[in-house]
Amino acid sequence: MRNSTSIRRFATLALVVGVLSAPARSQQNTVSAHVEIAKKSAKDKQPGSAENAADVVVWLNRLDSSADESKTSTPMRGKSQIVQKNKSFQPHLLVVPVGATVDFPNRDPFFHNVFSLFDGKRFDLGLYEAGSTNSVRFDRLGVSFLFCNIHPEMSAVVVAVDTPYYGISDRSGRVSIANVPDGKYEMHVWYERSLPEDLKGLARSVTLSADKSNLGTIVVPENSSFTSSHKNKYNQDYTPPPAPGYPSH
Repeated sequence: MRNSTSIRRFATLALVVGVLSAPARSQQNTVSAHVEIAKKSAKDKQPGSAENAADVVVWLNRLDSSADESKTSTPMRGKSQIVQKNKSFQPHLLVVPVGATVDFPNRDPFFHNVFSLFDGKRFDLGLYEAGSTNSVRFDRLGVSFLFCNIHPEMSAVVVAVDTPYYGISDRSGRVSIANVPDGKYEMHVWYERSLPEDLKGLARSVTLSADKSNLGTIVVPENSSFTSSHKNKYNQDYTPPPAPGYPSH
């Protein structure tokens, strides 16, 4: 009887010691921020209308010693897609972790093409017919600008980041990044209508915890000279649409 009692006491003591000596799990937080788009000049603003602050990407790269552990402990996002529909890419902006595969289904009743020849991932999917799907693995860190070699009005952007902690602002400028462990990070910002040097200046180090999970207001300068016009994949102007009365896609 005395032996069994001693064994039970020893087991209880070992359990308590094990719990006390186990490393504490890092607190995971939902990090928030608010984005404002800063126009270069007053004439670019539209009085009486709410500013659209959507499609600003904010991501966090871990700086402390547990960076590698945090990447493996946080699940990466699943497979994504950009649909070609009504002569547009939907969505226009997609953020993925490096190594993710993106599907490009053609849901229009005519041929499409997807190419990217600038920075990021360089590729050309060629022509493919209605109802078919092609895929691209974004294995390179950076920004890929996507276009269709047939329809000049079509454009999209894929931002590949080397972290699972990222978010995209909505129209009101709200950004939310879930499941971010306590720690020190470097914050990065990207916006299609901003100059690279302006975006580089927004990067900064932040320390996040349950008591400090708000990044505050991020003012993003807009490039007043931004244009969505572009050349085709041969670096030439697109062929003008056919004259009225001729069939076209």
